[in-house]
Amino acid sequence: MDKAELLKLQTYFRRLFGNANIKVVARPKKTDSAEVMIGDEFIGIISLDIEDGDRSFAFTMSILDIDLEDID
Repeated sequence: MDKAELLKLQTYFRRLFGNANIKVVARPKKTDSAEVMIGDEFIGIISLDIEDGDRSFAFTMSILDIDLEDID
């Protein structure tokens, strides 16, 4: 993924979730995925899939059980 594509994904995520603090940043030594951050907190990975010349993306976000402890 190049810088232009990362920016498009970032704009998409910001619009989708209504949060201007979302950042999509390149991963060191990886060209097929990027990190998604809110501020300085890592929230997930976007992976690129190329099949038959079509590009698509998958967003993966892990939620730890300790993250749910404060939710009633």
